[in-house]
Amino acid sequence: MRFPSALTILALVTLAIWLLAFLVPAGEYERNDGGAPLSGTYHRVDDTQSFTDRLNDLFLAPVNGLYGIQDPATREVGPSLTGDLYGAAGVFLFVLAIGAFITVVFATGALDRGIALLAHRLRDRGALLIAAVMVVFSVLGTVEGFAEETLGFYGLLVPMMLALGYDRLVAVGAAILGAGVGVLCSTVNPFATGVASSAADISLGDGIVLRFAMWVVLTAVTVLYVIRYAHRVRRDPSKSLCGFLPGDRMEKAAADSDEPPVLTRLHKTVLLLLVLVFAFMIFSVVPWSSALTGRADATPYGWELDWSFPQLSALFLCAAVLVGAVARMGEAKTSATIVQGAADFISPALVIMLARGVTVIMNNSKITDTVLHSIEGVVSGTSAGLFAVIVFLVNLPLAFLIPSTSGHATLAMPILAPLADFAGVSRAVVVTAWQSASGWMNLWVPTSAVVIGGVALAKVGYDKYLRFIWPLLAILAVLICGFLVLGAAM
Repeated sequence: MRFPSALTILALVTLAIWLLAFLVPAGEYERNDGGAPLSGTYHRVDDTQSFTDRLNDLFLAPVNGLYGIQDPATREVGPSLTGDLYGAAGVFLFVLAIGAFITVVFATGALDRGIALLAHRLRDRGALLIAAVMVVFSVLGTVEGFAEETLGFYGLLVPMMLALGYDRLVAVGAAILGAGVGVLCSTVNPFATGVASSAADISLGDGIVLRFAMWVVLTAVTVLYVIRYAHRVRRDPSKSLCGFLPGDRMEKAAADSDEPPVLTRLHKTVLLLLVLVFAFMIFSVVPWSSALTGRADATPYGWELDWSFPQLSALFLCAAVLVGAVARMGEAKTSATIVQGAADFISPALVIMLARGVTVIMNNSKITDTVLHSIEGVVSGTSAGLFAVIVFLVNLPLAFLIPSTSGHATLAMPILAPLADFAGVSRAVVVTAWQSASGWMNLWVPTSAVVIGGVALAKVGYDKYLRFIWPLLAILAVLICGFLVLGAAM
């Protein structure tokens, strides 16, 4: 038996929510000028939908999830109405655009070779090698969701770590935990923070200061944890949690004889472009006036761009073409690679579309506010810090059931974000709590291809990996809750 894909899970969730809407009473909150619900104004309303209307909503759920329009008067969503875009078309295109850019960068071989060269140059300095690899993976994780890509580096990392006197778990920890803690503390990761911020109706840059502080601290703790285990294994190989396979202790000579990868001028140029594009993305989305003054209502500086998904989609499409031109890939290969990149990322884009379709069913049947009201009753009276921790805990089982980060965000955030308004907490804190839960679970759950694929490639038992990681999971959970309490109090 195999755990179903995210698309299958969301299809089942869509059907389940559609059936549930027949049982949950319809209700509404009064809303302010910005469309946010006002606490204490919930009231029941008449259910005006016929069975045919509900059947039509189920049939059009994916379409509405992509480009459904919300009527400002009735708040109903449909593909042929007039009003504001409710569907996830903007985020959908953004995912395809960044997929095209990342695929073009990988096609040049620059990123792979850059990491390989770093590992080779530090092969005689074990702790520094582990730290360097993990920090690089963590940076890529926090800015662009680098995770599945780590599977391509086990062929390099496993023999390198064995040559330094470590075991295979050190290679697994460097790859999975390095990238994983970066995704957990995503700053501008479009597939986590970006999708969640869009669903919460806030800027991608909101809350970036707290998330950056989390990234620094949690990355440092994770790196030290792996290095500490690695030193213990090298001092006493019997302390290895996974043991050694035949030939593992003879990798030193093979690693020493390997030729160092060559980083050409083209590779250096592509890596520079990669850094500049993501640096510019961060600059363009951060609300600098609020970040520098500490006031949410600060007047934006004249040089602030305040970009969102439309502009970022255009940025990454242009950057993909630029990298293709710099790499002299030619028109045909550049076009084909961009198309292939968009195709490779169509799965998370479709997940976002399906998840938004679920919220359309809830919206049109008027049960979203009813669900929100029931949760409001649970969290009402709690402190801001406790509220943030509750959001983190509530999302842990959801992250297990919905392995897609993007789908989880699109599904949960329309319910969770308004709760922040009731609790007097920034919606950015809810986004941080949500992505922390998703990232924490994806460090170990067996539904993650990154985890299961990684331990399989490194030939390490999943049970051994769990023994290795559980103390770190406890430490990270405590630190996450501490940061959430701090963020809620700010």
